[in-house]
Amino acid sequence: MLHSDTELAALLRQVKTIAVIGAKDKPGQPVDRVGRYLIDAGFTVIPVHPKRASVWGLPAYPTLAEVPLGIDLVNLFRAPEFCPDHARETLALPARPRCFWMQSGIVSQEARNIMQSSGVVVVEDRCLMVDHARLAPGDHHG
Repeated sequence: MLHSDTELAALLRQVKTIAVIGAKDKPGQPVDRVGRYLIDAGFTVIPVHPKRASVWGLPAYPTLAEVPLGIDLVNLFRAPEFCPDHARETLALPARPRCFWMQSGIVSQEARNIMQSSGVVVVEDRCLMVDHARLAPGDHHG
């Protein structure tokens, strides 16, 4: 389950489009910092939030299923009990993302089990911003 820096760096180089589940642009919140970082790093960021029409000036979608683009990485800012549902939602997408990433402090054995044989890389309890800054800092996508 633990991924080496080499694997993560290679994965991050392939990622262009990131769906941020639980996206909020409330200053001071980790999700706001991470979302802005990913946008600045040149990723195509797609906010997913059931009640918000836009986040970070970008159109937001209520669910993953409604996102009109292919997604390379699903980044979760949701409590662990919601992650299994998001795992099922991820597997129902017409094109599977490369990675299902649960942010720092989020661990879900059940979500991991659901994703297990899907071919999607599962990362948990890690910060995408910290790992990207550490492993692929000069690797701008834009």
